[in-house]
Amino acid sequence: MSKTYFNERDAKNIEKLERILEEDLPDFCREYFVGISSNTTTLTRLNYAYDIRTFFQYICNRIVRFRGKSVKDITPADIESLSPFEIEAYLSYVEIYRKNGEIVKNGERGKSRKLSAIRSMIKYFEKKQIIRYNPTASVDTPKLHEKEIIRLDGNEIETMLDVVDTGMGLSQRQQKYQENTRIRDLAIVSLLLGTGIRVSELVGIDVDDVNFDDLSFVVTRKGGARVILYFSEEVAGYLYDYYNIRTADNELKEEPALFLSLQKKRITTRAVENIVKKYSSVATPLKHITPHKLRSTFGTQLYRTTGDIYVVADVLGHKDVNTTKRHYAAITDDIRRSASTKVNLRATPPKDD
Repeated sequence: MSKTYFNERDAKNIEKLERILEEDLPDFCREYFVGISSNTTTLTRLNYAYDIRTFFQYICNRIVRFRGKSVKDITPADIESLSPFEIEAYLSYVEIYRKNGEIVKNGERGKSRKLSAIRSMIKYFEKKQIIRYNPTASVDTPKLHEKEIIRLDGNEIETMLDVVDTGMGLSQRQQKYQENTRIRDLAIVSLLLGTGIRVSELVGIDVDDVNFDDLSFVVTRKGGARVILYFSEEVAGYLYDYYNIRTADNELKEEPALFLSLQKKRITTRAVENIVKKYSSVATPLKHITPHKLRSTFGTQLYRTTGDIYVVADVLGHKDVNTTKRHYAAITDDIRRSASTKVNLRATPPKDD
């Protein structure tokens, strides 16, 4: 069970983070990123670095008293001198701004994430007593409104699998590609729909991670944990067809990845997203379906079948069951309605007169 893909991905994230620390952030920031390295993923740290860089660029370009100062020259004392209003003004700025000639927009979740990155860094230095005043302490986190959960219904699942299988509705150009990728794409879409794994987990699966004897496979969760999941016999049929073709190619003996691109390399998350978009745009043109929406589809089906939110949380790999509840609270009424038919008041129904 190789972890090569995830090791390489982490190495690339670390390289990007190192470049930002060297070129785009004040030197004192390095201590923060080292300090949080034991309890954050490389991707989390990289995203924090992007957001903190945007914040420091705003300080130097938009706050008058810092004009003429470079980001590399920012000090902890400069951060301490900021007012809560200046933090709030930054959040207002990032709602819509121009970067490298392109318009960048941040909704409530984007602004909340950016505030979280700044707050995390300042709290770290406050704890180390390098910063004594925290200007973010009195800044309210943007209120997050619940987003509508978009998922496939039962008949839409069948329609999408039919599109993948037959190519109906695709353009002529797409159909030519589909002739070469049909078996692989069926395995990918059915595995996403039948197990609810994340797209990053899917692309990380190696050939040796799959066991058809007990219909199981190993995935690497967010944070690096390796867990065993199971697939149904229906999914096994699609997966086995692809697996046989994949393992029969002697030229690919040295390539560990299960799912490959047409270039015979490990498929990327972007490629999987494009595959899902291609077929779903035909199957459900009014819904914007992504791999994450297929994950929601599986979670919904599982919750409706079991009525157990803890089972859904465990299978989906949610560390906090409240995350699961937020996603599936909308279908709780289905479970309650079903419960009304489970209890009989009489052991024997009354006879008609």
